[in-house]
Amino acid sequence: MTMINSTMTQGYPYIGSGPYCYTNSFAMMFGAAAPSTAVIEFATGSPFGMQLIGGAMPFFDPYGWNPEAGFDGALAALGWTSEMFRGGNAEDALERLRESLQDGPVWIGPVEMGHLRHQPGMTGPIESDHYVVVLALNHDSVLMHDPHGYPYATLPLHDFMTAWRAETINYGGPFTMRTGFKRLREVSEVDVIKASIPSAIRWLSMDGSHDMPPGSLGNGEAAEALAGLIESGCGQELRGLLVHFAVRVGARRAADAARCLERAGYAGAARIAAEQARLIGSMQYPLVTGNDADAASALRVLAPTYDKLREALESRS
Repeated sequence: MTMINSTMTQGYPYIGSGPYCYTNSFAMMFGAAAPSTAVIEFATGSPFGMQLIGGAMPFFDPYGWNPEAGFDGALAALGWTSEMFRGGNAEDALERLRESLQDGPVWIGPVEMGHLRHQPGMTGPIESDHYVVVLALNHDSVLMHDPHGYPYATLPLHDFMTAWRAETINYGGPFTMRTGFKRLREVSEVDVIKASIPSAIRWLSMDGSHDMPPGSLGNGEAAEALAGLIESGCGQELRGLLVHFAVRVGARRAADAARCLERAGYAGAARIAAEQARLIGSMQYPLVTGNDADAASALRVLAPTYDKLREALESRS
């Protein structure tokens, strides 16, 4: 696939819909003091790597990363704090939620998206995590802002509690919520970006211990292995994960990272992140139309960019 005038799209911002559920939920909780969603996402560390979990499940986020792994660091960099609660039985969790709502909306997740039956086509668990902001409870339903595109959505309480139990989500725990959001200090968006660079380097380095299934791969090895999986016969489940979620969010994360890095003076790193965004985004059409060779080719070009990005960040370029 030939790119025309690609230099003109370098770092150009994307504004539109996409699966930024926890980021949008945080922004709602921050209210008028919220930074851009690009900066919030950057602070979680999500753009800095790629993983192939168990050698089969691809995500364009760091090796060993999951959303909860990035939340506390992101809040600290942003100058915010919150209280997190999880566990217990459904009755206790519901009472905790009811009490917390007296002070305002409550950030909820992860939940199992497949039980959110206000979303068309959701009839049961799909092993997909999601985050929402609950606004109110009554005796048999929940009122929420669902950042997947459903403001002021209502859901029967039974379905909400089943989703909130998160039995089919492979991280976190049941009945997780955050409340008591407080802004501790004002931090400029550029300072948030700069404060998040060490975390980005650490994720790209794949340092530390990670509780990952056998066969898991990260960064360049993950990209090369995924290219082989796609070429050898991209099954319906793998293709669905890529075209409905992984490619969409991966391209947006990388595009947002490029803009953030550019703002913070990391011009070289910004160029690499922008290249990653274009490569990941370029996979969508081939995967939807079955041109798997082009998708695999993009992944092989993507593979070495993770080491390049780490080196650029380490050298402050």
